Amino acid sequence: MDFLLVGGPDERASAERIVAKAASPVVNVVGALSLATLLAVLGQARLFLGNESGPMHMAAAAGRAVVGLFGLTDPAVWGAVGVASVTPRRSMPCECIARDLCRRPDRSKACCVWRLEVKAVVDAVRAILSRKVKVVEHAL
Repeated sequence: MDFLLVGGPDERASAERIVAKAASPVVNVVGALSLATLLAVLGQARLFLGNESGPMHMAAAAGRAVVGLFGLTDPAVWGAVGVASVTPRRSMPCECIARDLCRRPDRSKACCVWRLEVKAVVDAVRAILSRKVKVVEHAL
């Protein structure tokens, strides 16, 4: 399996749109895994690509490399710890592209991550995958 989509039940519609447009096979388990199962699955992954979230931190705890997508939150404070990680970012604060959705100062309601260019994210993934990453065994 090359790609696995994980997330909460509220992300099913977004996941279905991703699967429909994907050029490679994608397994969609959004909303279908318990946290224990998710941790086991992440422990088998080569890389986690996703937003700043619980699953991102779970992947890091399982010793997996991370490409973290951040909006207003600072990856130096909230990023993956103890593993190889890359955080492609635009300059912050951003020129808001979703004024009707963004609610300052509530950082969870900011859409700055939407400004990331696909090429920057792909380059970050390639950079992580090209590294000879030492897999760190963590107690799970």
